[in-house]
Amino acid sequence: MAKTRLTAFSKLLITILIVAGVFFGIKYLGENTDIGEKIKNKAKETTNTPSTKKKNHRNTSNDDDVINIGVVTWGGYAGGQYFNNGFEASEDSRFYKDYGLKVNFEIMDDFEPSRAAWKNDEVNLLWCTIDALPTEMGSLKDYDPVVVFQADWSRGGDAIVARRGINRVSDLKGKRIAVAEMTPSHSFLLWLLEAGGLSQSDVEIIPQASAVDAAAIFKSNKVDAAVVWSPDDIACVKAVPGARILENTRSASNIIADAFIAKRSWVTNHKKELADLYEGWMIGAAEINTNPVAKRKAAKILAENFSGITEDMTLQAINNVRLVTHGDNLNFFGLNPNYKGVKGEDLYRRMTDVYTKLGFVEGHIPSWRQIAYDRIVRNAKLSGKAQEAEGTKEFTKINSADAKKKEAIASKGVSIAFRTGEYQLDDNAKYIIDKEFVDIAKAFSNARIRIEGNTDNTGSRATNMALSRKRAQAVADYLANTYGFSRNRFIVIGNGPDKPVASNNTDAGRAKNRRTDFQLVRD
Repeated sequence: MAKTRLTAFSKLLITILIVAGVFFGIKYLGENTDIGEKIKNKAKETTNTPSTKKKNHRNTSNDDDVINIGVVTWGGYAGGQYFNNGFEASEDSRFYKDYGLKVNFEIMDDFEPSRAAWKNDEVNLLWCTIDALPTEMGSLKDYDPVVVFQADWSRGGDAIVARRGINRVSDLKGKRIAVAEMTPSHSFLLWLLEAGGLSQSDVEIIPQASAVDAAAIFKSNKVDAAVVWSPDDIACVKAVPGARILENTRSASNIIADAFIAKRSWVTNHKKELADLYEGWMIGAAEINTNPVAKRKAAKILAENFSGITEDMTLQAINNVRLVTHGDNLNFFGLNPNYKGVKGEDLYRRMTDVYTKLGFVEGHIPSWRQIAYDRIVRNAKLSGKAQEAEGTKEFTKINSADAKKKEAIASKGVSIAFRTGEYQLDDNAKYIIDKEFVDIAKAFSNARIRIEGNTDNTGSRATNMALSRKRAQAVADYLANTYGFSRNRFIVIGNGPDKPVASNNTDAGRAKNRRTDFQLVRD
């Protein structure tokens, strides 16, 4: 009997029937059996379980729909990371649920690679600090960077530790100090030296690659002091007998401002996305600021993504910053005409001058007006108490006996000329105060200010005692009336002729003794 040969069409028809049978069989198993349900749940768990990224692990997304943000191991970006429900782009993110945004955070602790990644469009937004930004604008100018919003103020996250015997800033004169140059640590040191009447030339700088390296060399007893990050400050004090935290940014509250830069071209093409990112970020920051449960959740997210750091440590890291709100950003960009505190422009302009004089700035540096992209902040529709700007610290009244005992962080002498027997400030005296002390008073806004009036020995001691106090009070009144500083913040003391710094036997010596000392005092 001859075999029946299948035609090509018959073979095709049979193949289709077999494939269809397999497909519908699998579909039936998946939808109607326990085995299928287990397989689906396992697949879902695998898809939704976020991987734990480690420090410096590169995981930037090439998806054009993802906003990639370069950050460092720091508590100040918690607002965005909390709102994102993690570091990786995810549909579980509130950015995605509320705005349709995919946001990815990439840890970039190494400075040079982070800048290279930004230049190569591997990240769209990149961390910076406004104080140190002038030192790198020369290398970034071809990419037209703009500052888009502020994330935080450092409030204890940066500190200077010192060995035994160094109790105030003046004690640093001639000492060896480890610091990472052209970084926020460097800026903090320069501010502190000026508050103490010193300059960088009065100390010996021992350059380090990072604040972590500065802490390591301090622990090895090779330097007298170091500028470090928390929690390395505590570790340094424990490691070196007699060491102390000389000062940190809890008192120096408005020096280090973390912000984000982006290429102007990217901002132009992503205005809506950037506006939504900013709004969600500010909502996240406000929730952390006002809700302990939200803060603990943020700390957990950071601990899951910071290598070798516990949740308690990340909670402290968040407590060591001020997560800024929309109101704070309005102040920072100079959009609140009633704000008299430190603005981004103030920091940028001042540190441009400081770093230029030290030789760390090359070429033309654009002005703040050229790099500040305030449109996102200006147009945001955020309101409510949680989005209000941070208020000024409330200082309680202090009696004169306790006021004299308060430990001074730093003391800066300023020569203010008064006519003989008078205590009124003339325009020249006001100009000197504005130039020599106001910026310091604003930057160290959580410290008290002790103003000590001093005279030469001409005339009776009783007259000079009364006159010196009136002169110190005149300075305090000017600062309170002009800049809105709390009157309770001031400690006013008249020393008369009792604290000379030079001989009263010469005209030059007497002139030096007729001075006003400004001291930053720990509260």
